[in-house]
Amino acid sequence: MRKNTNNTDNDSLQQKEAEQLQDFIGDIGNFELPDIDLNLMEFLPSDETEETRYTLPKVVPMKEDFVLYDNAQKMARELRLGFGERFDAFVSGSFIFGDFIEAYLTTQNACAKKMTISTLSMSQNNVDSLHTLMEKGYIEELNLIISVYFWGNERSSLIPYIYKQLDIGDRFQLAVAGVHTKTVHFETLGGRKIIMHGSANLRSSGNIEQFTMEENPELYEFYDEHFNRIIDKYATIRKPIRNSKAWDLFTRMTFNDKH
Repeated sequence: MRKNTNNTDNDSLQQKEAEQLQDFIGDIGNFELPDIDLNLMEFLPSDETEETRYTLPKVVPMKEDFVLYDNAQKMARELRLGFGERFDAFVSGSFIFGDFIEAYLTTQNACAKKMTISTLSMSQNNVDSLHTLMEKGYIEELNLIISVYFWGNERSSLIPYIYKQLDIGDRFQLAVAGVHTKTVHFETLGGRKIIMHGSANLRSSGNIEQFTMEENPELYEFYDEHFNRIIDKYATIRKPIRNSKAWDLFTRMTFNDKH
């Protein structure tokens, strides 16, 4: 049976809640919070208010690490990813994942024979970075898979810019699909098969992010196989069929016509 509380008990309880809330606000620093109703927890039974499953969120200022491109460059320069090795990283919301890709290729003097990127969203700076990498020979072939959400929001602005900047010498493909993946995988001229995957889109998000980078041929082939299926089905650039593929298609059509 639950005990009834009198007015004195209620006053004491509300005073205790106010003190706890003041302690919570005191940890925030200079953040301004909207007015909070001290009766927020009245929906809880009176005998459960001291210890419950529910706690007020702690809002704290985010320490900014890897804010500038120089820091991404430093991280990429110090990273030595050998065959079969991997590393995991947490980065701040100011970290720009697209900048890290550029920094890694340029500081390691690596060339990606083919790079495939899937992302929910990206920025104009990301496009410019990829353009530079293609122009300077750090990326020979680029496949970019973007979300339907991004296409719908940027169809009249950033999408035309992507075609203009990245459709260079028939070395680029843009696919649009219902994806929420954030991945990069590429094979270097030196034979390394590298995968990056995590929560980060190419542009900064204002949130703490994580990503993993590893040299893993088996995982690379797994990613490449399945993303190639998406590219084949949802590609937006028509490309001519050349060389052996053209011959295979011609002979297959001729054979089918005869039968």
